[in-house]
Amino acid sequence: MRNSALQERRNRQILADLVRTYIETGEPVSSRAISKSFEETLSTATIRNVMADLEDAGFLYQPHTSAGRVPTAAAYRFFAQEIASQATISVGDREWIQREMGGATSAAEITERAGHVLAEVSNGLGIIVSPPLGKTVLEHARMWLLPDGRVVVVLISPGGDTRDKILRPSRVFTQGELDATADFLNRHYSGWTLEAIRSDLLQKLATERERYEGIVQSALSLCDPAVLGDESALQIHVEGTAQIPGTPEFANQAQLRELLAAIEEKHRLVTVLNACIETLEPVHVQIGVKGISQAGDNLALISAAYTRNDLVQGSLGVLGPTRMHYERAMTAVAYVAQLFSEALSKI
Repeated sequence: MRNSALQERRNRQILADLVRTYIETGEPVSSRAISKSFEETLSTATIRNVMADLEDAGFLYQPHTSAGRVPTAAAYRFFAQEIASQATISVGDREWIQREMGGATSAAEITERAGHVLAEVSNGLGIIVSPPLGKTVLEHARMWLLPDGRVVVVLISPGGDTRDKILRPSRVFTQGELDATADFLNRHYSGWTLEAIRSDLLQKLATERERYEGIVQSALSLCDPAVLGDESALQIHVEGTAQIPGTPEFANQAQLRELLAAIEEKHRLVTVLNACIETLEPVHVQIGVKGISQAGDNLALISAAYTRNDLVQGSLGVLGPTRMHYERAMTAVAYVAQLFSEALSKI
């Protein structure tokens, strides 16, 4: 039914115009409003018939019998996939984003600037998720022995980002052994991800066990992402939370409180945002984000993966009301991901 309603170009254009008008005004859209902006000369009666067909197909609904139509999630999905995906970033947005993100000298600074840009273009949240631990690039490792036998492992990434963890290894290490292990990692694996380091160490054990067994076993036990990993400590940067309470879509106070709590917890944001890494789309659009909260039906997520030296590192994007300027948000997310990746590769 839905496909047949969109077979005619006229129907698709009317639906696109209606979605665009509703995004601009926030008011139910009448056939008269569509006829004024439509490129063909069509009677309001003809447009009303098309709108009725689109309503039957699940793309529109009528809040009141005397009101115009409002887009459903299916209409927003059509608009994002078929219309907004063809848009190109405006010259003004391109220059503004370049100014906002230019000149950053650290990963923390570029992350803050990117979050600000994303929040502003969406009137919602700008979110940047740091790489999963296994995709962390190692620049330098340091290790210290504590008096009770525990070991402090500090991993430093390009740009000065650090991750540290206190471990209780299965065997006792001396400070000399820790220094030798850190030196081995720094000499052989600087610039590698932890996933790649682990894979190579396992291969060395399999093919040259006698040569590498001692030092490689130490490195594996102290630098394995599975040992160091802590999902609760996954870094996520969120901008724009203060904009959510003023959004008409979240007038329901109970749903608003639940949504704000989910934003505060952050782990749900990580789950939904990182889904874009698994897709083949350069920009991933999700209309209705139920994994966040009960208010998720009124949310849209636009996300993209970012890279460092051509390796996927993490994800960034916007989370806002479904009544969002999709062309602007989608082109901005794609451009921010590009500039973010370029900046990380230079740091």
